[in-house]
Amino acid sequence: MTVRGVRGATTVVSDQSDIVLEATRTLVMEMAEENGIAPDDIVSVIVSTTRDIESAFPAKAVRTLDGWKYVPVMCTHEMDVPGSMPLCIRILMHVNSETKQMDIKHIYQNEAVKLRPDLQN
Repeated sequence: MTVRGVRGATTVVSDQSDIVLEATRTLVMEMAEENGIAPDDIVSVIVSTTRDIESAFPAKAVRTLDGWKYVPVMCTHEMDVPGSMPLCIRILMHVNSETKQMDIKHIYQNEAVKLRPDLQN
């Protein structure tokens, strides 16, 4: 089996804990559903946020999903590049998969669709 990377990103309207956690939960669930990923398929998840998100650890949202308790998750901050998209949460999920790289469905929501328009349907 091969390890594949599944990318996703979303934005929030403000840095409030409940908003950050719900946006993260929604993004992760869509990434898993669209790619047929079960928690046991996941090697690890890295969640990054822009520096303007500091109200909550988005990894908390991942750990509270049914069956995801033992999935290794880590949070970090994204590089602070001038002009970069604000209030953005990015996810890189490493999964065991037989799916070809070109067939992985990367998920971009809200304003984050602007990050990778080449990957939008």
